[in-house]
Amino acid sequence: MSRKTASAATAVDDDGPSEARQRISANLKKLRKEQGLSQEKLAEISGFHRTYVSQLERCITNISIDGLGKVAKALDVDVRELLKP
Repeated sequence: MSRKTASAATAVDDDGPSEARQRISANLKKLRKEQGLSQEKLAEISGFHRTYVSQLERCITNISIDGLGKVAKALDVDVRELLKP
């Protein structure tokens, strides 16, 4: 059963990870592996805990804009690379 969260402007379907979160997850994992980094090493470079990086890659948790910037900097890419379809 779908749960709808309503705001004054729009309704949001809460049936799982958003398309944006799925993109970030897939791109994060792809870029990390391309650079030969473990989740632990990426976490260390970006200032996060290893389990948080794991959760991001599995679409378990959300990331803030600031956090996205930290991960992009750690991967030496523009934030847009993490949002690409």
